[in-house]
Amino acid sequence: MSGTFVGMPAFPPAFPQAAREAVRDRTLRGNLRHATHTIRAKRAKAVAEVSDWAALREAGKRIKDHTLRHLDRYLVQLEEAVTAAGGTVHWAADADEANEIVTQLVKTTGESEVVKVKSMATQEIGLNEALEAAGIRAYETDLAELIVQLGRDRPSHILVPAIHRNRGEIRDIFTREMSRWGRPAPEGLTDTPAELAEAARLHLREKFLRAKVGISGANFMVAETGTLVVVESEGNGRMCLTLPETLISVVGIEKIVPTWQDLEVFLQTLPRSSTAERMNPYTSTWTGTTDEDGPRSFHLVLLDNGRTDTLADEVGRQALRCIRCSACLNVCPVYERAGGHAYGSVYPGPIGAILSPQLRGTASEIDASLPYASSLCGACYEVCPVAIDIPEVLVHLRERIVEGGQVTREGNKVVLRPAKGHAAERAAMRAARWALAHPGALRTGQRLASRTRRFHPRTLPGPGRAWSGSRDLPEVPAEPFRDWWQRTRGGKDGVR
Repeated sequence: MSGTFVGMPAFPPAFPQAAREAVRDRTLRGNLRHATHTIRAKRAKAVAEVSDWAALREAGKRIKDHTLRHLDRYLVQLEEAVTAAGGTVHWAADADEANEIVTQLVKTTGESEVVKVKSMATQEIGLNEALEAAGIRAYETDLAELIVQLGRDRPSHILVPAIHRNRGEIRDIFTREMSRWGRPAPEGLTDTPAELAEAARLHLREKFLRAKVGISGANFMVAETGTLVVVESEGNGRMCLTLPETLISVVGIEKIVPTWQDLEVFLQTLPRSSTAERMNPYTSTWTGTTDEDGPRSFHLVLLDNGRTDTLADEVGRQALRCIRCSACLNVCPVYERAGGHAYGSVYPGPIGAILSPQLRGTASEIDASLPYASSLCGACYEVCPVAIDIPEVLVHLRERIVEGGQVTREGNKVVLRPAKGHAAERAAMRAARWALAHPGALRTGQRLASRTRRFHPRTLPGPGRAWSGSRDLPEVPAEPFRDWWQRTRGGKDGVR
């Protein structure tokens, strides 16, 4: 396992190849279309209820930007507060270090199984696989994560990891797999939501009552008090956070907010943008340890894993504002058709297309292709509750891939070479720059293109086939705009 891991196979295919296979799956596309349209409509209604949504969005952006600018100070403040409250703080530079810390903490307890709250950070580092290699079994307790785990599958959505599954598929997974992990599914289980939820509840209850170690992430960390916050809809998180004797939380360093007053902003915007609720049914907060209440031992693992490298990029760092609401996935026309697995990362959709290449770098085929997994329609920016300009970062990363340049990797300044396969694109851009700087040559080229328009191909030759293979070439007008303007004085002669 590499130091920076994002919860997917070591060598996933590039996005175009994976997406091409996904769009052929009609069941997958139907599941995604139904789910994303439903969530999208509910979110729009929930947001419309708030008269000051734009102000909340701007406040969230400013809080995040301020925190990222002073991240060193707030992280030290957080560590001091957690320690003073009876917790222990561990620092992990990458996935390998985080997995080693958590594995040793579990081994110290003498336990061989743990229960988990849904956590993107632990998926990002491949914690379940690391624990399994050490002889420790991790049980996912979020319903959607349970479906993914029982089906030996991979998450495909930030909020709804099993969004690519329908009810019939879930029933079959429960019937076939639950007995291998514990209590089997009830006899005659149907695909009604109530029965599926009850089967999961019965299956998980014995694990909650038996487990001595719980593992979580956190939606937010409050620097001034050392408080961690988890918001959820099912109550499984509350069980994992309160019943075990030992609690280990793995959290990305960007999840910090300075004060409780800052937290108030995000507790309004996150539920409406994610689950389309006015507030989450369960909002759990904990600060260190307390006698006779909750876990006796609390460990916080602060995860970097490429985040400080991302912070060094003045354009790309805005991706670290993300509060994992998944609103951008639900409005993205590319995600709706390709699904989450095509992104080759635990972070799918538009946010994954800018976050994963920054956490991992753009050396691999999949990471070099992710910034192109977008139509740049801007819908993701419009719905983001912290105003991440995802199209801006996508274009920024595309430039990095094509042109190369200086970036920060593992804390060091390195110079990337231009990616292979973009020589024709670079040549075309240089030619366009020269032509636009020489009006006479541009005018001659336009006239020549207009006079030969009948002989133009429908698709581009050579490397251009990749572009025109999925787009119509625009028709060249019969007369260049400049010639038309000079002949008609801008239409004043009555020519339209």
